[in-house]
Amino acid sequence: MDALNYTPRDETSIRYDGWRIVVVCFLLATFGWGLGFYGQSVYVAELQRLHGWPASLISSGTTFFYLFGAALVAFVSEAIKAYGPRNCLIAGTFAMAAAAISIGQVREPWQLYLANAVLAFGWAGTSLGIITNTLGLWFDKKRGMAISLALNGASFGGIVGVPLLIIAIGYFGFSGAMIASAVVMVALMVPVILLFVGQPPVLASVGAVDAAEAPSPTQIRARAFRDIGFLSVSSAFALVLFAQVGFIVHLISFLDSVIGRQQAAIAVALLTAMAVVGRVLFSFVIDRMNQRLASSLSFVSQAVALLVVINVHHDYALIAACALFGFSVGNLITLPALIVQREFDPRSFGVLVSLITAINQITYAFGPGVVGLLRDLSGSYALPFYGCVAVELIAAVLIMVRGRSRHSGLVR
Repeated sequence: MDALNYTPRDETSIRYDGWRIVVVCFLLATFGWGLGFYGQSVYVAELQRLHGWPASLISSGTTFFYLFGAALVAFVSEAIKAYGPRNCLIAGTFAMAAAAISIGQVREPWQLYLANAVLAFGWAGTSLGIITNTLGLWFDKKRGMAISLALNGASFGGIVGVPLLIIAIGYFGFSGAMIASAVVMVALMVPVILLFVGQPPVLASVGAVDAAEAPSPTQIRARAFRDIGFLSVSSAFALVLFAQVGFIVHLISFLDSVIGRQQAAIAVALLTAMAVVGRVLFSFVIDRMNQRLASSLSFVSQAVALLVVINVHHDYALIAACALFGFSVGNLITLPALIVQREFDPRSFGVLVSLITAINQITYAFGPGVVGLLRDLSGSYALPFYGCVAVELIAAVLIMVRGRSRHSGLVR
C-alpha cells in the first residue's frame, strides 16, 4: 500500500467503513467460536453418547485440532498480506462449514482426527488471529475498542450456538444438525464478506519510511522470544487458557451427570453471556486500567469459580459459579491483543498477535486431553479441576512480570 494515498479518517464516526468490518468480524466470531470452540463441549458429549468412546480419546482429537490449528494461526498475518482479508475470510468460512459437516459424519476414531484437521483450517480462518489482524488494517487509535466489540461475537457464539446445537441435535440428529449449521454459515457469511470487506485504508502511523524500516516477521518472532515482557504475557495467557479450555470443553459432560443436560446448557449459555457482560464493562475502562493487573485479577476469579464447581453441587451454586467464571472469559480472549497494542511497536502488532495466539493455542491444546486423561484415571473431575485452579493462580503471578529492557526492538 502506498502511504501517499493516505486520506485522513475519523475512526470515531459511525460512518467510518471500519465499523462495518467490526460487524463482519462479530458474525465471523459467532460461527468460529460457536462451531470451533464452544462446540467442542457438544462434540465430546455427543460422540461419547453415540459411540461410547472414552473422554480421553475424544479429547485427544480436540488436542490435535488445537495443535494443528496453532501451526496455521502463526502465519495468518502473512496470509492476509499475500491474499487480502476478503479472500482469507471467505476461505475460513468454507473451511469451517466443511469441518462442521465432517464432524457430523464421524463414525470411527480415525475420522475424528481427519475432521479435526479440517476444523483447524476453519478455526485459523475465523478466530482471534484473523480477526485482530483484519481489524488492525482498518483501525489504529480505536483498535482496542474495535477488537473488543468484534470479539463479543465469540461469546454470542456460545450463548446462541450451544443451545441451538443441542436443540437441532434433538430434532435432526447430530449429523443433520451439523449440516444445517454449515449451510447457515455459508449462506450468511459469504454475501456479507463480499458486500462489506473491501480494500483496507493506509494507516497514518505506518508511513513509507516506517514500512521500509519495519523488521521482517521472522525478525519480529526471533526478538519476541528474547523479550521478557512478551514472554510473560504469552506464557501467562497460555497457562490460563490451558485451564479455561480444558474446563469448558468438559463442562457439559461434568454438569450433565450433576444437574442434567438442560440445566447444563443453561449454565454454559450463562457463562458465555457473562463473557459478553464482562467484556463490555471492561471496554469502558480498560484503556485507563493496568491491563496486566486486570488480567491477574481475572485469573484469580476463575480459580475461585472452579473451587465452587468442585465442592458445591447445588444447581444454583453451580450456575452462579459458571457465571463468575464466564465474566472473565471474554476479556482473556481480548486482553493479550490489547497488551500488545499498548506495550509493543505498532508495526509488530499483526505478527505478535498471531504469534501469541499460536503459542496460547499450542499450550491450551493439551487442556482438554489432560483433563480427560486425569478424569479417566481418577474417576472424577475433581483432580483435573484442582489442577486447573493451580494453573490459574500461577498465571496470576506470572502476568505481573514485565520486562524493563528495550534492546529487543519490540517495545514502544
